[in-house]
Amino acid sequence: MPSPRSADHPAAPSPQRGTVDALITQTRRLRGGIAAVRRDTTADLSGTADETRLRWQRALCDLAVHHLDDLGQHLDQLREGLPSEEPGKEEPTKAEEAAAGQKPDAPKQDPGPGSLLNRVGSAEWNLLTDEVTWSDELCQIFGRGRDEGGLSLDELPSWVVADDQPVLTAMVTDCLVDGKPIDGEFRVVRPDDAVRTVHMAGEPVLDTDGSTASMWAVLRDVSELRRSERAMRESRDSLQRQRQLARTERRMAIELHEAVLPPWRGSGRPAGTGLDVASHYFPSANSALIGGDWYDALELPDGGTLLSVGDLTGHGVAATSGMAMVLGAVRGMAVAGIEPGPLMGRLNQLLDVSSQPALGSAVCGRYDPAGRTLVWSQAGHPAPLLFRDGTGRALRPPAGVLLGGTTGATYAQAEERLEPGDLLLLHAGGLAEDPAVTAERLLALAPRFAAARGTQECVRVVAEEFDDERREGDACVLLAMIG
Repeated sequence: MPSPRSADHPAAPSPQRGTVDALITQTRRLRGGIAAVRRDTTADLSGTADETRLRWQRALCDLAVHHLDDLGQHLDQLREGLPSEEPGKEEPTKAEEAAAGQKPDAPKQDPGPGSLLNRVGSAEWNLLTDEVTWSDELCQIFGRGRDEGGLSLDELPSWVVADDQPVLTAMVTDCLVDGKPIDGEFRVVRPDDAVRTVHMAGEPVLDTDGSTASMWAVLRDVSELRRSERAMRESRDSLQRQRQLARTERRMAIELHEAVLPPWRGSGRPAGTGLDVASHYFPSANSALIGGDWYDALELPDGGTLLSVGDLTGHGVAATSGMAMVLGAVRGMAVAGIEPGPLMGRLNQLLDVSSQPALGSAVCGRYDPAGRTLVWSQAGHPAPLLFRDGTGRALRPPAGVLLGGTTGATYAQAEERLEPGDLLLLHAGGLAEDPAVTAERLLALAPRFAAARGTQECVRVVAEEFDDERREGDACVLLAMIG
């Protein structure tokens, strides 16, 4: 590449070979590390929430690799140029080349189309003689043959994309008229219609009288680099949009969840029918997974109380809106006097014909304070736990399958007579990481329940036991103490 002949720009001292070699080694090691990170992001997660994040990571890795490849090849060029720059050492003559078995004027080995050497070229435009000097690499970037030579400053704009021509004109004018350095990019259209992005850096070369004699520049094909940067930006923007949508959906799910569930969540609440009721909601280990769990205690027109707990499959707004529909149906049918068994059958029919099919499990009971009896039914759900006199047991469940799974399913119901001081515990979802041991761990809390004063203290006992669990989904408990 031609160097500026200006006396204002003396040649820089040559770097030491050992320093360059060390930098090359560091660059290769770093590139290997980036390539390893890139391989770690090739898992097939199509259709998952992590797909966009991985695309962004891969784009960043590709961009980093491009930069490191360029840096490595720059350093290789620097190292290869060192021997001829050592003091007292000159370029070999043609005779010396012939003696060494090298054909004089033989073309240098082609570094290959992907090499940095084929993506960086130089040019000089002599304003005094109108001579144009382009390197072979620059001709290759523009898709011109060696015999065609370079383009003059008058011809160059016609090769530039129309939108970028003002950029080129401004750079050349600033350089030739105001003596400013050149540093900018523009796109060129090659004869094969390929569009390449070129970065041009250079400055004026001054004559002895201080006037501009010529303009030199180094032009670099940065098309692949800019393509990697665009891919990175697009994937980053996609990831940000996805995260924003996820945050919006989660906020809507939380607001809907809180609006539908009873307002007395987390505190004791006398139901006015001989029951003291309290509840607790347990979020999932992943706070984004707002599910379709519900609990409810509703005073009925005949003086009884509806107790229900359930769980719909899925997460997010869809699951929460489905839960709102199901809970509204449960309340409406209970107020209309429908018994728990037939209520479950109609709930199953509702989910079976819903426009958003879902599976669900539920426990629904009607407590009669006059006879202290609980009539209840279940649909593929853990049975309520009954605690009495410091011990606990699971109620024997009547027959019932998951909601929404079988058309025309029927549900049996059972009756349990209760006593003053009894504690009923209904739970939805997996309170523990291992759902199989949830009931066992809850029953083990019986002595602590017996020592508690009211359901609010019992809720604190359950929270202390299960708050730190890493659950795959959310969960909840509903406790009712017989007065």
